[in-house]
Amino acid sequence: MKVMEYIGILPAILFLTAGPAMAQGDAEKGKVVFGQCSICHKIDKAGSKGIGPNLYGVVGRPAGSIEGFAYSSALAKSKQPWTRQKLDEFLTSPARAVPGTRMPFAGLQSPTDRQNVIAYLIAASR
Repeated sequence: MKVMEYIGILPAILFLTAGPAMAQGDAEKGKVVFGQCSICHKIDKAGSKGIGPNLYGVVGRPAGSIEGFAYSSALAKSKQPWTRQKLDEFLTSPARAVPGTRMPFAGLQSPTDRQNVIAYLIAASR
């Protein structure tokens, strides 16, 4: 391959490889956005509950799985693992992602805010 051809495809390579890394979010910015969530949710290793369940270690955990928390039947039955993708869907519109959930939150419309919150949930659970 000639040098000029390689230089010509370099931006495409950078775009394709940067996409997933950029989608990982910024935990510090996510902590700020999580302020909205902290009205109902805590995120501490002790597992203390608020109005909503504790979110410590939520990424990878099955939905509705914290012992002793009164989940909606829809969320308790779902048992979906909270992957980054499922959290993104849920944070976009909880009522659409899990019909019947009692979570009274309209959702985060900004994809960047959602990714930042997810990054914060992961970082705060270490």
